[in-house]
Amino acid sequence: MAIAKKITINDVALAAGVSVSTVSLVLSGKGRISSATGERVNQAIEQLGFVRNRQAASLRGGQSGVIGLIVSELSKPFYAELTAGLTDALERQGKMVFLTQGGRSGEKMAQRFDTLAAQGVDGVIIAGAIDRGSELRERAAEAGVPLVFASRASYLDDVDLIRPDNMQAAQLVTEHLIRRGHQRIAWLGGQSASLTRAERVGGYCATLLKYGLPFHSEWVLECESSQKQAAEAMTGLLRQNPTITAVLCYNNVVATGAWFGLYGLEDRAGKMGRELL
Repeated sequence: MAIAKKITINDVALAAGVSVSTVSLVLSGKGRISSATGERVNQAIEQLGFVRNRQAASLRGGQSGVIGLIVSELSKPFYAELTAGLTDALERQGKMVFLTQGGRSGEKMAQRFDTLAAQGVDGVIIAGAIDRGSELRERAAEAGVPLVFASRASYLDDVDLIRPDNMQAAQLVTEHLIRRGHQRIAWLGGQSASLTRAERVGGYCATLLKYGLPFHSEWVLECESSQKQAAEAMTGLLRQNPTITAVLCYNNVVATGAWFGLYGLEDRAGKMGRELL
């Protein structure tokens, strides 16, 4: 005997020609939905025989205690640590985290947001894919769901945002190297299109100028977050500029690769007392 397919909120949205968040608003009675749209959604519900999840409905009426967390790519160390920290902080406040991934380029962010909104979460945190922020902000406003962004960098205004101070971080590390006696400090890693890199390089350059130290554009190298490419870039940098004594790296992947490149030049690097951060 064939088992009938369970009708979901996604099926209703498709049949009514609306988003999942719109169906969720009709079901909960929240938000600004036109009578025509509401009628179309209700007709789709009746035609498909959609049965509303009563437990979810009761949660929507108050606080569910669940926070949705959409991460662009968990395999990246930054977002893995961010997820761990956010989860720990929220659980200490008695919240449960509903974790999902939005795709490497954030291509599934909107879909994941609609799914979380339909589940009646109390709020959503977006980690990464800040370039899709305007679209997600509009969806959140439509669904009446609080939204917070957590990112390494951002050019968005009028959003609730948690982010590191990239410029200050680079300033502190550069100053640390200077206090250890280094005066010829290079930069390795990141792509020119990266806002995060721009802020960190800005902090590095500002600190060199503050202490009256030389800045050479050829000492600032772009590099993918790849250990192999970082190792090759590090080797080339030190061969062409043997007077460099310290290198500031874009992230831990680049730093690890740079260390391998430095290890390949172990004898000469050791004699010159180079430092890598």
